[in-house]
Amino acid sequence: MCSTRPMKCSDLFKINKCNLDPLVETYNIGFYLEYLTRWPMLCQVIENMHGQIEGYILAKTEASPFPPNPSPYDPKTCRNPNYLPWHGHVTALTVAPEFRRQGHARTLTAALERACERENCWFVDLFVRVDNHTAIAMYRKMGYTVYRRVVGYYNDDTDAFDMRKPLSRDKDKLHIRKDGEEFRVEPSDVW
Repeated sequence: MCSTRPMKCSDLFKINKCNLDPLVETYNIGFYLEYLTRWPMLCQVIENMHGQIEGYILAKTEASPFPPNPSPYDPKTCRNPNYLPWHGHVTALTVAPEFRRQGHARTLTAALERACERENCWFVDLFVRVDNHTAIAMYRKMGYTVYRRVVGYYNDDTDAFDMRKPLSRDKDKLHIRKDGEEFRVEPSDVW
């Protein structure tokens, strides 16, 4: 039996098993603490009855730091194709290897999507390595599609797929596109 709850600072001492996968992006303590300080309601863990952390999600809500053109933002008139309106972003989602295939990723992602709906976000997005086929397939099953390919996004020069799932505010599905795998951008275009 497992429960989902907000992540606490003390959980950072218990997430090592979740970070063992080489495809999982890990961060320094300060990075995790910034998320726990700024977006505590969006950082969740799945804990079993023995107190082990089986998985976690770090997430945030954000928009591009510069104003849209024209302002206020309207997806039909915004002239900047790289402007990001108010949205949720999955920074890290991981489940310890021995606890995979139990629906933990879906549970954590669904909780984030509900929180983003409450905040009136347009969509939820995430970045995933193009060679992480297992994660890409999982996200597709959850309703995410590839919006664009970011060339050389990771430190080792691997490309990333920017995957998105529209939320109810995006009634016309204007923040997703078909054939996003073929739409290439540079990392500088992402923000």
